[in-house]
Amino acid sequence: MIALLQRVSSAGVVVDGALVGAIDAGLMVLVCAERDDSEREADALLAKLLGYRVFSDEAGKMNRSVADVGGGLLLVPQFTLAADTRSGTRPSFTPAAPPEQGRRLFDHFVATARQRHPVVATGVFGADMKVSLTNDGPVTFWLQVRPPQTARTN
Repeated sequence: MIALLQRVSSAGVVVDGALVGAIDAGLMVLVCAERDDSEREADALLAKLLGYRVFSDEAGKMNRSVADVGGGLLLVPQFTLAADTRSGTRPSFTPAAPPEQGRRLFDHFVATARQRHPVVATGVFGADMKVSLTNDGPVTFWLQVRPPQTARTN
């Protein structure tokens, strides 16, 4: 699974003219399930995300996580993060999970996040979303958790 996280002072998602999710200071996270992902990768990515130290301590060093500072999480599904852009001028989305699997894993990710973190807002899977944010820093990181490699047989 992939997460593109941005430290924000605020962020929101609008669908069909209505605000569906918003946070103040925290992390806006674009979340993508890849074809071979399972709940195992979702859980590992969430653990990494909640513990990732991107907020400043008293000395100004990135030493605090979103959990440490009590920041919000805005989780937004975005399958395009899995795009293969290595050739041509049109991306291939073959690496992305099929929609049913992507929805299931995003829903699992959100439900688990809500159990582990007090402030979680979301976008809407499959919707045309308008995402706005004020990136604080700017600070942006790409996190990825891949499934274990299967043994090859000759």
